[in-house]
Amino acid sequence: MTDALPNSESGPEGESVSGSPRAGDPSGHLSHIDASEGAPRARMVDVGAKPSTRRSALARARIRFPEGVLGPIVAGRGPKGPIEEVARVAGVMAAKGTGSMIPMCHPLGLDVVDVTFRQAGPDTLEVHCRASCTGPTGVEMEAMVGASVAALTVYDMTKAASKGISIEAVELLEKTGGKSGLWRREDPNT
Repeated sequence: MTDALPNSESGPEGESVSGSPRAGDPSGHLSHIDASEGAPRARMVDVGAKPSTRRSALARARIRFPEGVLGPIVAGRGPKGPIEEVARVAGVMAAKGTGSMIPMCHPLGLDVVDVTFRQAGPDTLEVHCRASCTGPTGVEMEAMVGASVAALTVYDMTKAASKGISIEAVELLEKTGGKSGLWRREDPNT
Protein backbone atom coordinates (compact mmCIF):
# COMPACT_ATOMS: atom_id res chain seq x y z
CA MET A 1 0.00 0.00 0.00
CA THR A 2 1.31 3.45 -0.81
CA ASP A 3 0.88 6.77 1.00
CA ALA A 4 0.57 8.65 -2.30
CA LEU A 5 -2.91 9.17 -3.67
CA PRO A 6 -3.80 10.06 -7.22
CA ASN A 7 -4.87 13.69 -7.49
CA SER A 8 -3.89 14.30 -3.88
CA GLU A 9 -5.11 17.49 -2.26
CA SER A 10 -1.88 19.39 -1.72
CA GLY A 11 1.73 19.33 -2.69
CA PRO A 12 4.79 20.99 -1.16
CA GLU A 13 4.12 24.41 0.34
CA GLY A 14 0.39 23.59 0.40
CA GLU A 15 -0.30 24.28 -3.29
CA SER A 16 -3.06 22.28 -4.88
CA VAL A 17 -1.69 19.33 -6.82
CA SER A 18 -4.80 19.04 -8.95
CA GLY A 19 -4.60 22.75 -9.78
CA SER A 20 -7.78 23.81 -8.00
CA PRO A 21 -8.24 24.77 -4.36
CA ARG A 22 -10.58 22.77 -2.16
CA ALA A 23 -13.98 24.27 -1.37
CA GLY A 24 -14.00 26.02 1.99
CA ASP A 25 -10.19 26.18 2.23
CA PRO A 26 -8.91 29.45 0.82
CA SER A 27 -5.29 28.25 0.93
CA GLY A 28 -6.09 25.37 -1.43
CA HIS A 29 -5.02 22.52 0.86
CA LEU A 30 -6.45 20.32 3.59
CA SER A 31 -5.04 20.75 7.08
CA HIS A 32 -4.86 17.00 7.71
CA ILE A 33 -2.50 16.42 4.76
CA ASP A 34 1.23 16.96 5.25
CA ALA A 35 3.16 17.15 2.00
CA SER A 36 6.28 18.79 3.42
CA GLU A 37 8.39 15.63 3.07
CA GLY A 38 7.41 14.42 -0.39
CA ALA A 39 4.40 12.17 -0.75
CA PRO A 40 1.27 13.41 1.07
CA ARG A 41 0.77 11.88 4.51
CA ALA A 42 -2.11 12.09 6.94
CA ARG A 43 -1.38 14.08 10.08
CA MET A 44 -3.08 15.32 13.19
CA VAL A 45 -3.19 19.12 13.19
CA ASP A 46 -1.31 20.83 16.04
CA VAL A 47 -3.90 23.05 17.72
CA GLY A 48 -1.72 23.90 20.73
CA ALA A 49 -1.13 27.52 19.70
CA LYS A 50 -4.72 28.22 18.63
CA PRO A 51 -6.80 30.37 20.98
CA SER A 52 -9.67 28.75 22.83
CA THR A 53 -13.05 30.06 21.77
CA ARG A 54 -16.62 28.97 22.39
CA ARG A 55 -17.53 26.53 19.62
CA SER A 56 -20.77 24.81 18.73
CA ALA A 57 -22.03 22.61 15.92
CA LEU A 58 -25.45 21.27 14.96
CA ALA A 59 -25.80 18.16 12.80
CA ARG A 60 -28.74 16.17 11.51
CA ALA A 61 -29.41 12.60 10.44
CA ARG A 62 -32.65 11.66 8.70
CA ILE A 63 -34.24 8.25 9.19
CA ARG A 64 -36.77 7.21 6.56
CA PHE A 65 -39.27 4.49 7.41
CA PRO A 66 -41.46 2.44 5.08
CA GLU A 67 -45.03 3.71 4.97
CA GLY A 68 -46.96 3.13 8.19
CA VAL A 69 -43.99 2.00 10.30
CA LEU A 70 -43.05 5.25 12.06
CA GLY A 71 -46.43 6.06 13.67
CA PRO A 72 -46.46 3.25 16.24
CA ILE A 73 -42.76 3.79 16.97
CA VAL A 74 -43.27 7.49 17.74
CA ALA A 75 -46.22 6.51 19.95
CA GLY A 76 -43.83 4.37 22.02
CA ARG A 77 -44.98 1.04 20.62
CA GLY A 78 -41.76 0.07 18.87
CA PRO A 79 -40.59 -3.55 18.88
CA LYS A 80 -38.08 -2.84 21.67
CA GLY A 81 -40.15 -0.23 23.50
CA PRO A 82 -39.64 3.55 23.56
CA ILE A 83 -36.55 4.35 21.54
CA GLU A 84 -35.85 8.02 22.18
CA GLU A 85 -33.95 7.82 25.47
CA VAL A 86 -31.74 4.90 24.44
CA ALA A 87 -30.88 6.64 21.15
CA ARG A 88 -30.26 9.95 22.97
CA VAL A 89 -27.78 8.33 25.37
CA ALA A 90 -26.07 6.53 22.47
CA GLY A 91 -25.68 9.84 20.60
CA VAL A 92 -24.22 11.61 23.64
CA MET A 93 -21.78 8.78 24.31
CA ALA A 94 -20.71 8.68 20.67
CA ALA A 95 -20.13 12.44 20.49
CA LYS A 96 -17.98 12.26 23.62
CA GLY A 97 -15.92 9.44 22.10
CA THR A 98 -15.40 10.93 18.63
CA GLY A 99 -11.66 11.40 19.16
CA SER A 100 -11.26 7.65 19.66
CA MET A 101 -13.25 6.75 16.52
CA ILE A 102 -12.15 9.31 13.90
CA PRO A 103 -8.36 9.07 13.57
CA MET A 104 -7.37 12.73 13.18
CA CYS A 105 -9.97 14.21 15.56
CA HIS A 106 -8.71 15.65 18.83
CA PRO A 107 -10.20 14.31 22.05
CA LEU A 108 -12.33 17.18 23.35
CA GLY A 109 -13.77 18.06 26.72
CA LEU A 110 -17.29 18.78 25.54
CA ASP A 111 -19.34 21.18 27.62
CA VAL A 112 -22.65 19.80 26.39
CA VAL A 113 -24.14 17.39 23.88
CA ASP A 114 -27.87 17.63 23.20
CA VAL A 115 -29.68 15.05 21.06
CA THR A 116 -33.26 15.73 20.01
CA PHE A 117 -35.78 14.05 17.71
CA ARG A 118 -38.35 15.55 15.36
CA GLN A 119 -40.88 13.87 13.15
CA ALA A 120 -40.32 15.57 9.78
CA GLY A 121 -43.12 13.85 7.90
CA PRO A 122 -45.32 10.78 8.17
CA ASP A 123 -42.38 8.47 7.43
CA THR A 124 -39.33 10.57 8.40
CA LEU A 125 -37.67 11.07 11.76
CA GLU A 126 -34.83 13.56 12.18
CA VAL A 127 -32.13 13.31 14.81
CA HIS A 128 -30.45 16.61 15.70
CA CYS A 129 -27.24 16.65 17.71
CA ARG A 130 -25.67 19.85 19.06
CA ALA A 131 -22.21 19.69 20.61
CA SER A 132 -20.44 22.61 22.30
CA CYS A 133 -17.11 23.27 23.97
CA THR A 134 -14.61 25.98 24.68
CA GLY A 135 -11.39 25.01 22.99
CA PRO A 136 -8.92 25.42 20.13
CA THR A 137 -10.74 23.23 17.58
CA GLY A 138 -14.27 22.76 16.31
CA VAL A 139 -16.92 20.22 17.25
CA GLU A 140 -18.45 19.51 13.84
CA MET A 141 -17.36 15.87 13.87
CA GLU A 142 -18.69 15.36 17.40
CA ALA A 143 -22.13 16.63 16.35
CA MET A 144 -22.14 14.48 13.19
CA VAL A 145 -20.98 11.34 15.01
CA GLY A 146 -23.61 11.92 17.72
CA ALA A 147 -26.40 12.29 15.15
CA SER A 148 -25.17 9.25 13.20
CA VAL A 149 -24.95 6.90 16.18
CA ALA A 150 -28.30 8.05 17.55
CA ALA A 151 -29.82 7.29 14.12
CA LEU A 152 -28.12 3.89 14.03
CA THR A 153 -29.54 3.16 17.48
CA VAL A 154 -33.03 4.05 16.26
CA TYR A 155 -32.47 1.59 13.40
CA ASP A 156 -31.30 -1.11 15.81
CA MET A 157 -34.33 -0.63 18.03
CA THR A 158 -36.83 -0.60 15.14
CA LYS A 159 -35.40 -3.04 12.59
CA ALA A 160 -37.80 -5.76 13.76
CA ALA A 161 -40.63 -3.60 12.41
CA SER A 162 -38.95 -3.30 8.99
CA LYS A 163 -35.53 -3.94 7.50
CA GLY A 164 -36.37 -1.25 4.89
CA ILE A 165 -35.59 1.62 7.26
CA SER A 166 -32.82 3.85 5.89
CA ILE A 167 -30.54 6.46 7.38
CA GLU A 168 -30.03 9.41 5.04
CA ALA A 169 -28.46 12.84 4.83
CA VAL A 170 -26.09 12.94 7.79
CA GLU A 171 -24.98 16.54 7.52
CA LEU A 172 -23.74 19.61 9.32
CA LEU A 173 -26.43 22.29 9.65
CA GLU A 174 -24.47 24.97 11.54
CA LYS A 175 -21.17 25.70 13.24
CA THR A 176 -20.04 28.67 15.31
CA GLY A 177 -16.76 29.84 16.79
CA GLY A 178 -13.16 29.67 15.73
CA LYS A 179 -11.45 31.70 13.03
CA SER A 180 -14.14 31.07 10.43
CA GLY A 181 -17.01 32.08 12.75
CA LEU A 182 -20.60 31.26 11.86
CA TRP A 183 -21.50 28.88 9.03
CA ARG A 184 -25.03 27.70 8.21
CA ARG A 185 -26.30 25.31 5.57
CA GLU A 186 -28.05 27.45 2.97
CA ASP A 187 -31.26 25.41 2.95
CA PRO A 188 -31.48 23.24 6.08
CA ASN A 189 -34.89 21.89 4.97
CA THR A 190 -33.52 19.98 1.97
